[in-house]
Amino acid sequence: MDEVKVVVAHSERATLRVGDMFLKVDADQARIDREVEAMSLAPVPTPEILWCKPPALAIAAVPGKTLGRLGESVSAPPAAWATAGGAIRKLHDAPLPPWPGRAGRNLDKLAAELDSECEWLVTNGVLPADLVARNRQVARAAFRPWTPMFTHGDLQIAHVFIDGDEIAGIIDWSEAGQGDALFDLATYTLGHEEHLGDVVAGYGTDVDLDVIHAWWSVRSLLAVRWLVEHGFDPFAPGCEVDVLRSRL
Repeated sequence: MDEVKVVVAHSERATLRVGDMFLKVDADQARIDREVEAMSLAPVPTPEILWCKPPALAIAAVPGKTLGRLGESVSAPPAAWATAGGAIRKLHDAPLPPWPGRAGRNLDKLAAELDSECEWLVTNGVLPADLVARNRQVARAAFRPWTPMFTHGDLQIAHVFIDGDEIAGIIDWSEAGQGDALFDLATYTLGHEEHLGDVVAGYGTDVDLDVIHAWWSVRSLLAVRWLVEHGFDPFAPGCEVDVLRSRL
């Protein structure tokens, strides 16, 4: 151990790496509690919890590696993406946790939030009006009845570690809970549309691709302002704004 590395940090939480340990500091104790419980319930490999002393949670690093990150070119074989799809399906088939998660937000409130963000993006000249309007139209497909499943809620590609042909661990469970399974699939494939077919093949059942596309638009439209305000760049190649442009 010769350094402390800041993995991510913003006003809500921060994650540090110290040797083989990750230290997560969160202003919301309820979020830490949900993360610990979700990892105990999930039927997929999760990090070992070393200790939990509010406001911090210490977990061990997991083996393996991710397939990449949003904005990166990914060269992993189709089998690796299918392996991730199979793990996601195993999670979704598990007994439901007793609380709603990020992927289970009230659709009426989410639609109102989306309308507000779209107005802000256009009024402030952040994105062209036609780009916002087209993606708001695509986003409508996400607002439909769905069967609650055990969802991760923030299943970014960087949160799933693969070792060979196996899932080595899935990290960052603070948004887990009951939710829309297709939200997870959309989050995992955000910015990597060319691999969606492989993930769905591993998932092992038909999914509505229009809904996946819709969640890409929803997630990206909602993320732009937050990312800008917290020091991230949604305009970087392959990131959220490029995802929105791909719908034109």
